[in-house]
Amino acid sequence: MPADTSAVRAEEQLDLAALSSYLEAKGFSRGRNISIEQFPGGHSNLTYLLKLEGGDEFVLRRPPLGPVAPKAHDMVREYRILCAVHPVFPPAPEPALLCEDLSVLGAPFYVMERRRGLVVRRENPPEIGDDVGLRRRIGEALVDTLVQLHTVDVSRAPVSAIGKPAGFLERQLAGWFGRWQRSRTRDLAAMDRLMEWLSAGLPTSSDAALLHNDYKLDNVMLNPADPARVVAVLDWEMSALGDPLVDLGILLCYWPQAGDPPQRVESISPVTAMPGWLSRAEVVERYAAKTGRDVSRITYYEIFAIFKVAVVLQQIYHRYYLGQTSDSRFAAMEERVLGLVEVATEMMT
Repeated sequence: MPADTSAVRAEEQLDLAALSSYLEAKGFSRGRNISIEQFPGGHSNLTYLLKLEGGDEFVLRRPPLGPVAPKAHDMVREYRILCAVHPVFPPAPEPALLCEDLSVLGAPFYVMERRRGLVVRRENPPEIGDDVGLRRRIGEALVDTLVQLHTVDVSRAPVSAIGKPAGFLERQLAGWFGRWQRSRTRDLAAMDRLMEWLSAGLPTSSDAALLHNDYKLDNVMLNPADPARVVAVLDWEMSALGDPLVDLGILLCYWPQAGDPPQRVESISPVTAMPGWLSRAEVVERYAAKTGRDVSRITYYEIFAIFKVAVVLQQIYHRYYLGQTSDSRFAAMEERVLGLVEVATEMMT
């Protein structure tokens, strides 16, 4: 299996001396030297591999550098969510240490266990290859893992403290609309129409589940020897209690299929558009069969998810637009935003 880390990007270095001193004071490193590598995937929070002398490895998560959107990239909340979720949903990694002392790295961060596995992003990995049967089983495993998450009892502490299900969708709309307004770099009439449509068609649901709230193929880690087995679900910062179809809509949003317009396939990932993967309809059918939930309005949730991805990409582009990051990957984000808004508006009924 190829290495999943690389050298730390020059502009995203950590203060190794300060970090080492802090971890030693907490009894974490116990006199062992620490080296740092970076997980290069993703465009949001920064994720590092801590390699302790003797072979132990841990993962460190911190917010991106520079100004960030209000309430975004909340590492303290993500740590506490993992503390609540890991005991009842083992695919969530076990948290190990939280640091709220800004003098160490300039922002809150946490350390968690290191899980090893395969993360599928924009390329079809050799572990999957051309095995169309395997692709189908991986899709089924992703749906089944989501079903498992949605069976967690949200009435019992500490999971019950993660959020308030009542009014969840209304708060989501207000929050994401505000994020768009704060990060917009041009007037976009299509986005205004999309927000009006989302407001007018808001579903009412009393169903409440534990949500990952960013559930997608590249937030799931697969067993390299048996990729149809999920070994971890990553990135819990947006987890909440609310309408479970929000998670299903997100999974569909990130699930391009054959025949989709190029702006959807290229803005997300072309992997699931390859032969063998479940279609979006099959994803919905499997989830509905296993949960018994009414999925008749799932298109709304899928459009909402596409809207949210467009806003996230716009936030990233906004940081680049203002000169707050020099990462060249961010220069093309605006085109991806425009493409996704076009996809979402064409889906509206």
